[in-house]
Amino acid sequence: MLEEEYNPRRELPRHLRPAAEPEPAFAWTIRAAEATDVPDMREIYNHYVANSTVTFDEDPLTLKEFRAKFRHGVEGGYPWIVAVSSSGQVLGYAYVSPWKEKAAYRYTVEDSIYLGPASTGRGLGTALFEALLDRSREAGMKEVIAVIADKGAEASIAMHKRFGFTEVGHMGKVGFKFDRWLGTYMLQKSLKRRK
Repeated sequence: MLEEEYNPRRELPRHLRPAAEPEPAFAWTIRAAEATDVPDMREIYNHYVANSTVTFDEDPLTLKEFRAKFRHGVEGGYPWIVAVSSSGQVLGYAYVSPWKEKAAYRYTVEDSIYLGPASTGRGLGTALFEALLDRSREAGMKEVIAVIADKGAEASIAMHKRFGFTEVGHMGKVGFKFDRWLGTYMLQKSLKRRK
């Protein structure tokens, strides 16, 4: 029989133990999204497709579909940004896309923001959204529209309102996902030039 089997190892009292290593700070850098970020952005997006009602897509996007979406946005001059950790991992992303395809809507965009599941509730969404609005303003956009599910997206609605968006409409039962009807709230913000 080994000594530790009959004589349990002693432990120091808590107050005498060395302090645990502090958890590294949750830090990120926000930059323009690049084509090499597409697989990570797609993985984040497809998590929401499969697990939430924040997107009304029901089938995961393929890499080819997401690349085309990204290319279309970037080539159109619309901001796509990512937040990356110090190790280069994509933690979240945000972009704006044309509100409608008709030419007269060219200064109006719809925003989208998606965070990796481990990155929520840590201030990253607010930082990404602020950067997205700044870059949209710099790109000449005048109006930003948010279309947000009326169930399961309360945090998104609250964040938009903190940034000065106002509710401009509610459409009930316009989407059907996970065997239930869903509506959408529409919020809008005018982007004013910074002085």
